[in-house]
Amino acid sequence: MNFDRFMVSSGFTRLQADYCCYFKWFENFDIILLLYVDDMLVAGSGIEETVNLKAKLAEEFSMKNLSPVKKILEMRISREKIDC
Repeated sequence: MNFDRFMVSSGFTRLQADYCCYFKWFENFDIILLLYVDDMLVAGSGIEETVNLKAKLAEEFSMKNLSPVKKILEMRISREKIDC
């Protein structure tokens, strides 16, 4: 199965402005997946669904789950917990 078909069948929508960006909104959170050549960044506000997506991706495709991202495309990533 190709990547796009997998993502769409998993309920994700591909952004029309950037075909390497997929998103899915849930009731209380969302997930965004960015794909660039052989790198992927998965970000979400719901940890359980984000972990589930990564597990499904690993079942379907050969991939490594690396440490939390610190930099992608020369941009530094910082994390901050937001209390709502």
